[in-house]
Amino acid sequence: MPMVSATSDQRTGGASAWDPAGTRTDVPGIVGARCDRRCMEMLTLFVVAGLGVLAGLSLGTLLGARVLHRDRAATADSVGVTMQVTSQAVAPVRESLDRFDHRLRELESSGVAWQTKLQAQVETVRLTGEALRRETQGLATALRRPQVRGQWGEMHLRRAVELAGMVERCDFTLQTGVRSDQGLLRPDLLVRLAGGRQVVVDAKVPLDAFLQATEADAEGDDAAAGDQLRRHAAQVRHHIDALAAKAYWRQFAPAPEFVVMFVPGEAFLSHALEADPALLEYAATRQVIPATPTTLIALLRTVSYAWSQETLAEGAREVQQVGRELYDRLAGMGRHLDKLGRSLTGAVGAYNETVGSLESRVLVSARRMRDLEVGSDDPVAPAPVQEAVRPLGAPELVAPPPPETEAARRAG
Repeated sequence: MPMVSATSDQRTGGASAWDPAGTRTDVPGIVGARCDRRCMEMLTLFVVAGLGVLAGLSLGTLLGARVLHRDRAATADSVGVTMQVTSQAVAPVRESLDRFDHRLRELESSGVAWQTKLQAQVETVRLTGEALRRETQGLATALRRPQVRGQWGEMHLRRAVELAGMVERCDFTLQTGVRSDQGLLRPDLLVRLAGGRQVVVDAKVPLDAFLQATEADAEGDDAAAGDQLRRHAAQVRHHIDALAAKAYWRQFAPAPEFVVMFVPGEAFLSHALEADPALLEYAATRQVIPATPTTLIALLRTVSYAWSQETLAEGAREVQQVGRELYDRLAGMGRHLDKLGRSLTGAVGAYNETVGSLESRVLVSARRMRDLEVGSDDPVAPAPVQEAVRPLGAPELVAPPPPETEAARRAG
């Protein structure tokens, strides 16, 4: 069968064939038939291939399903065993987590309770702070009045005296007045010293400028606070001048030539000294001794110790006086005892003489009267004296013998 190849003629758009001699032959019908057959073969081939693929897929699916079913059963058994082992392994952990969750819930509940209590306490503290702030503000307002400041200073002064152990109306007196050229002088405290001397104490409370300085410092105004502190130091200096002008030591003689100015707060004096460091030297030159509660208690303790020593000395003097009186009375009692001993000696002598006269003279006549049958009863026999006088043995009670008796005893 001769080979014919077909090409597409680009110019005519038809089909041409070439014979073995190389001549061109146009065979459009043959070429179309061949193309249809080839297409059919290819389509058949594709259909068979598709059916083969579908059969293979079906077979693979069946085989895969069986294998998958078998593997799934094995996997299910393995997973069941694994789950059981895992459950047993995690059971303690689950119990611990349950306990932890229970404890956490308890802590949460107690935390809520504690938070409620804490809120209540914070609210109480807030209310207390507000009340304290109001009370403090009221106290500061009241202390700005001179009369209230004076009473407050006297109260602290009495408290300091009580802490020092001084006894009222014995070691100190309050509000003792005296007339002078300047009128009635009434110091707050008059302390009596051992030996008849006295110390005058007067309480001063320079508080106005100090409170304003505290308020300015709280507001952060350092310049205003410094100005107020300097004014506070000036007020303290003014009180020193006023006490020095009264010259209490002249009105309450005998007294040391100084007066104690009691300031009822350590901060009052310390801030004044910070603003005016020469304040102590100035007070000393004016015979005024500034004293805070600490220094005043130390001063009063010293006075109380002096009074204790004076009491001990007075007690020793009383003991000496009583001892002297007792010794004198012992001497008088010795004289009375000597007199009583001599009387006992005379009584014993008289008794012996009476017994001798009874035996030697009276009983002889009584026997003769009995023989004459004058009486019927016998004379009563007196009982003998059996108690003897105790001899003196103490050296203080034994008097030395007279010189002539001692000389005769030695010569004999």
